[in-house]
Amino acid sequence: MHFIMLFIVVLNLQAQLPEKLKASFPGQTTFYHNISYANDTLKRHQLDIFLPPNAGLNTPLIVWIHGGAWNMGTRFNDMSYMGNTIKGLLESGYALATIEYRYSTEAIFPAPLQDCNQAIEYLYQHAAQYKLDKNRIGLIGFSAGGHLASLLALSNNNAVPSFYPNNAKPHFKIKCVLDYYGPSDLVTLGSNPDTIVNNSRNSISTLLGGMPLQRPDIARRASPTTYVDKNDPPFFIVQGEKDESVPYTQSQMLAAWLTVNGVANQLTIVPGAPHYGVMFDAADIRKNLFAFLAAHL
Repeated sequence: MHFIMLFIVVLNLQAQLPEKLKASFPGQTTFYHNISYANDTLKRHQLDIFLPPNAGLNTPLIVWIHGGAWNMGTRFNDMSYMGNTIKGLLESGYALATIEYRYSTEAIFPAPLQDCNQAIEYLYQHAAQYKLDKNRIGLIGFSAGGHLASLLALSNNNAVPSFYPNNAKPHFKIKCVLDYYGPSDLVTLGSNPDTIVNNSRNSISTLLGGMPLQRPDIARRASPTTYVDKNDPPFFIVQGEKDESVPYTQSQMLAAWLTVNGVANQLTIVPGAPHYGVMFDAADIRKNLFAFLAAHL
């Protein structure tokens, strides 16, 4: 039942065009659509940029990485229930860039991560063209996108060649991460029979090219917690207490690793909340989010 509901939501989001999302954006927002970041014709190698009203020449940027079990959805995923957050970010002077990446059914790990790195490198290299501050880049990710955002930021200072196209480490640095219910340890997640990871288990296996229990080396390599060290950026972590897809212990684990290594982090477990929905757009979460961004981006 949970899988069917998730699939319906994703289909609805796939049918949603950028024009229909504009109600979530302040007036005079500047839109740049369907930008190819990989110099090819793949639709999953595209991104959109949203500049706040009256943007200056050096606008801080938040890159939006969508969810969808690594194998479905579009760059507009999660926006339908985060309208107040989107509006607040732009009204606070932040630019948004929402990116797509290849599905795990098209190319297994680390391909989706390579795409995210390539998209952000494109934004870094073209920052002046879009009035972006290339030295103030943050990430926001949801579910699978939260995993990719966390993994990208935490591995950035580890220089893992295979995480980048042509093994070329990018030039950008990540200032902070906003992680909404992203898996952090695929080894433990893949071995937990008590969660809906029976749906996600297939997704994780598709991402990794094998079951986590059979290939713990790959699962560990694809886990954000593997790369935590004292040089990592601050994290704002949010997850639902009743998450039926990813146990909230995944967020607790990531927060614990960050704390042990002296990395600033803020963890919120939302009472009674499931895997996604409007409860994550609540006023109290937004207030804490904007305070976090003011301090770290």
